[in-house]
Amino acid sequence: MDKMETALLWLSAVAAIIWIGLLLLWGQFWRADQQLGDKKSQMAELQGTWPAVAVVIPARNEADLIERVVRSHLSQSYPGKLSILLIDDKSTDKTAQIATQTAASLNKTEILTVLLGTALPTGWTGKLWALEQGFRDLQRQASPPEYVLFTDADIEHPSENLQQLVAKAETKKLDLVSLMVQLRTQSFWEQLLIPAFIFFFQLLYPFPWVNNPNKKTAAAAGGCVLLRFEALSRINGLQTIRKALIDDCALGAAVKAGGPIWLGLSNEVKSLRPYPSFRSLWQMVARSAYTQLNYSPLLLAGTVIGMALVYWTPPLGFLIGMVIGEWAIALLGLLGWLMMALAYWPTLRLYKSPYWMAFALPIIALLYTLMTIDSARQYWIGGGSEWKGRIYSDRSAS
Repeated sequence: MDKMETALLWLSAVAAIIWIGLLLLWGQFWRADQQLGDKKSQMAELQGTWPAVAVVIPARNEADLIERVVRSHLSQSYPGKLSILLIDDKSTDKTAQIATQTAASLNKTEILTVLLGTALPTGWTGKLWALEQGFRDLQRQASPPEYVLFTDADIEHPSENLQQLVAKAETKKLDLVSLMVQLRTQSFWEQLLIPAFIFFFQLLYPFPWVNNPNKKTAAAAGGCVLLRFEALSRINGLQTIRKALIDDCALGAAVKAGGPIWLGLSNEVKSLRPYPSFRSLWQMVARSAYTQLNYSPLLLAGTVIGMALVYWTPPLGFLIGMVIGEWAIALLGLLGWLMMALAYWPTLRLYKSPYWMAFALPIIALLYTLMTIDSARQYWIGGGSEWKGRIYSDRSAS
């Protein structure tokens, strides 16, 4: 065995050891089992009057989706007081008009309020400023709600979702309950890349650790975040995280510093946002990937090296070992590849994806690595994060 083969042997062994550690010691992140659970038993636990809830929806140019979204909120079976506040963030289409018409068609105009957003101040991102305006409006009310649900204008909620979220928060005494909603997987590229996006998020923020009050790990998923209004007031609304491009995780960390939180997965709360092309998915990931690395070239280099070792070494070791007849290398590579596929399997099952995609994770990881490198490239050339016609300067956010 020459030096190159020996090096590949050791790399394959290290990769296999890493996957053993991830499967056994990294918060059981891969199980994808943090979910709300049985609806009836949870809601039955909550006795007495249901607390008042205000739903805050930031919306900018969402005319294509807003009817379905608003309808889903107005059709909630929530037994307590419910109000919906839609922040129209300088839309140039008929977002606000369609939302109002939807409420009128359901005879629920008293539940929906459309608040016209003000100009975006320096140092804020559009979504966070819209949410902050909603928070301030609720603060000014004589009787603010006990809970506020922050949700996106492309998220459709099943009729019992709000009731489940509140039951979870009340029975477990939680300050924040968040769901990673089911993203769309209709196009080929969505089917290939979206489940991996969820998988990598769980790897970065193991949900069982997020949900453990004794662990520092904190995160939230911005598409569906239920907060105690008292906890939101405690952290002074969205002020402390106003410069964060990855605002949901920053919000989770801010709230967890003062009380327990919970983050889970859902296959019922669905995102309607389409990513029909490879380019659209690439832009979605590249928009914030380098932000996740704190704009650090060292972290970027470490990420690329880590991805190469963890995701690419096992299949390369297996294939090269088979070709050159070095069975130790091939077996170690196969072991690492099988453990990788095993870890990915539950997330694929959640998304009802073909199980063969578990063995395609090395290729998918390569694509995500290239997206991260491109995110850094955009930052280095002075670009920013574009969303809904706005360019957010990554340099100013850092």
